Amino acid sequence: MIGPVEIVTIGFAEGRFDGSILPEIQKLVDAGTIVIVDAVIVRKDADGAIEILEVEQLSDDPDVAALGAIIDHYDGLLNDEDADVLAASLPPGGAAAILCFEHAWIVPVRDAIAAAGGELLDTVRVPGPVVQEVLDAISAEA
Repeated sequence: MIGPVEIVTIGFAEGRFDGSILPEIQKLVDAGTIVIVDAVIVRKDADGAIEILEVEQLSDDPDVAALGAIIDHYDGLLNDEDADVLAASLPPGGAAAILCFEHAWIVPVRDAIAAAGGELLDTVRVPGPVVQEVLDAISAEA
């Protein structure tokens, strides 16, 4: 049984997805915090032409080849529609990566909850900037 899955989109307005962020992602994978289960790279050239690189194509592109090496298994959770929606939002010359990962760190906790007769009902992700806005508002009221 797979743990909670999250999809993150990382944009590069100037199209410079060169793999330099991958060591930090690799650290999370190596620590067992996450398991990458799918990824797509989308690029839009200056003329607006779209290039979509699926996981199985990543080894053909030297800039993103290392991404394929950190994908534990390919579940196919991302589809063409995901890539098309992202491509439409990219500026000319932009690039983005969609990463789908399992929150592996929660799996033992989920299993312990189930063994105790409970059930993990939901997980909610609140983006850091939203949390910061709330904290700033609380500080301003104090």
